[in-house]
Amino acid sequence: MGALPKNEAVPLPTSVEDHLRLVVDAIPCLILRATPDGALDFINQRWLEFTGFKIEEVQGWGWRAALHPEDTGRVMKAWREGLATGEPFENEARIRRVDGEYRWFLMRNVPLRDEFGNIIQWYGTGHDIEDLKQAEGRLQLVIDTTPALLHSARPDGDIDFFNKRMLDYLGVPLEELYGWRWTNLIHPDDVDQIVEKWRASLATGEPFECEARVRRADGEYCWQFHRKVPLRDHARNIIKWFGSSIEIDDRKRAEDAARQSERELRQLIDAIPQQVFVFGSDWSPLFANRPELEYTGLTPLEAQSKDAVARIFHPEDLKKLEVLRGRATIDGAPFELEARIRGNNGQYRWFLIRDNPLRDERGRVLRWCGTRTDIEDRKQTEERLEHENVALREEIDKASMFEEIVGSSEKLRRVLAHVAKVAPTDSTVLITGETGTGKELVARAIHKRSRRASRAFVSVNCAAIPPSLIASELFGYEKGAFTGATQRRLGRFEVADGGTIFLDEIGELPSETQVALLRVLQERSFERVGGNHPITVNVRVVAATNRDLHAAVEAGAFRQDLFYRLNVFPLNVPPLRDRIDDIPILVEYLTERYARKAGKKIERIKKQTLELFQAYDWPGNVRELQNVVERAVILCDGDTLVVDETWLQHESPSANVTTRGLGRLDMNREKEMIESALTECRGRVSGQDGAAAKLGIPRSTLESRIRSLKINKHRFKSL
Repeated sequence: MGALPKNEAVPLPTSVEDHLRLVVDAIPCLILRATPDGALDFINQRWLEFTGFKIEEVQGWGWRAALHPEDTGRVMKAWREGLATGEPFENEARIRRVDGEYRWFLMRNVPLRDEFGNIIQWYGTGHDIEDLKQAEGRLQLVIDTTPALLHSARPDGDIDFFNKRMLDYLGVPLEELYGWRWTNLIHPDDVDQIVEKWRASLATGEPFECEARVRRADGEYCWQFHRKVPLRDHARNIIKWFGSSIEIDDRKRAEDAARQSERELRQLIDAIPQQVFVFGSDWSPLFANRPELEYTGLTPLEAQSKDAVARIFHPEDLKKLEVLRGRATIDGAPFELEARIRGNNGQYRWFLIRDNPLRDERGRVLRWCGTRTDIEDRKQTEERLEHENVALREEIDKASMFEEIVGSSEKLRRVLAHVAKVAPTDSTVLITGETGTGKELVARAIHKRSRRASRAFVSVNCAAIPPSLIASELFGYEKGAFTGATQRRLGRFEVADGGTIFLDEIGELPSETQVALLRVLQERSFERVGGNHPITVNVRVVAATNRDLHAAVEAGAFRQDLFYRLNVFPLNVPPLRDRIDDIPILVEYLTERYARKAGKKIERIKKQTLELFQAYDWPGNVRELQNVVERAVILCDGDTLVVDETWLQHESPSANVTTRGLGRLDMNREKEMIESALTECRGRVSGQDGAAAKLGIPRSTLESRIRSLKINKHRFKSL
């Protein structure tokens, strides 16, 4: 018993074996049968159609050629273990489709034993677990009709024409068949039935169909399917009847054989380790195999009841099933859906349900054959991943300075529009703006919207790393490169390979590191500290600074060629004082965030508070606003947010100038301002009375600028 090649006409079943083959071919999954030693001796039509192999190519162990090379060893190992233990087994593997594409299948194999417990066959199934959008496994029984025997009759029913094929088949001259004399060739037991139906059609004008035995030229009676349809003129009058007769003797014998072999057929389907069910053309339940009964807990009689499906389907999914069944009843097309089905323990599990039609030789749907595949684990995995993705999005959007880009002002929209345009490219981006404006968030937004979003985003604050360590931090080092280098370490550029590296405060890079960075941008390669082998990386560089790099280049503190390499696509993030219209939205967002965190319910923001916020200069930008709102929420006792105006002390004009533009001044002017502040503070940098507080900048930033400008802060202590 073997599957037929694709596109070859399927003969009507002549034996129980042929009938079983046709039924197995109608099941929408890959099925094979093997001898006790594992050699394949049967494979169904679905298998051949999917792989494009011929039956002779896959017999024995030839079917392995369809497996993905990486899966062949694992599948063969499972087969060897199964043959050794005689226990059912399953595995997942990729099978090559006829177009060359590999798809994942779940393969299950079970032994069939005789009454003594000896294995006489292995049965296996392969179920597509990759593509759940389309019913890739359309397997249906298509019985092509033999060439038709044609005839015609006058409006009164008298036969007036038989084609040559029919005359040859009957072996009688045409003149002996005119009128109603053709009834002499009908089996005596069938004459009354066919004559009665023919006369009823003549009276009603409706098409006529029936099955009756006809005597062949060799004298033997054979079953024929007879059909007559009327031909009408434009006035709807019948002017002719056209008829055809198709021999269905083989099908009749096959139906008898199928009834006699029903027990064998059910044993075969019960041996398939998958839930299989059969419905009538009107969706009345007819049969459910043993795995289906064992899972649902239904008895065979209960499984055939009209409410069987309603008893086991989840109510929400039952409605979807009814819609799909109604559509399939009209178009006869196979369908699939995912639904929850209740097991015998009362718990619902997710299943993938596929239904395919089983048709007769005229294409009419006789049965609906289907399978149910447990996908509960897959659904739980999808749900878990969805929750993880939601949590990740919330973490990025809310924890990673999301509030810094809340707003709808024209300047902010312009920045975001530029982000949307440059993100899909691999161009280097230079982000400028004051401290606290959200330059890193802009860099993250560029990464998230790029083709590199699934890879790493590595952030490096160049000002926070001592100059002596910045090279080893960026490019890594080899074992023994310096004292304490006990093992090789990867640098940030290697970690970011394939993704994005964000170099914050790029203006603070030492000159020797600027040279190495320039090489990375030009050649996409570098060497670890202490190494002599070039390392190639594919990294997108996004840099940021709150300094005026043009002035730094003119002063010789920053390489001009590196600046041009970085300044491919400049983006300037506006300060909060230039986004006054965004302040109410930001305050509302921050209030809700910190109130929820503190377990408070704040419904209003005092009008005077908003006016105070919009009048303030915000030298610390959104970061400062965030701190003020958090403080106000902590102190708030009612449902209205109020801020003490003494919290927002306006700085002197000179301090404002310093805060806003220290990094944008030319080198000489910047050095003068820093030295003046150090003089007033007697060389003290940090603290309330330090130079950093006086200049309105972070201590780390001032320390970095002192190093870059080569200022000796210790000489001011004696002044």
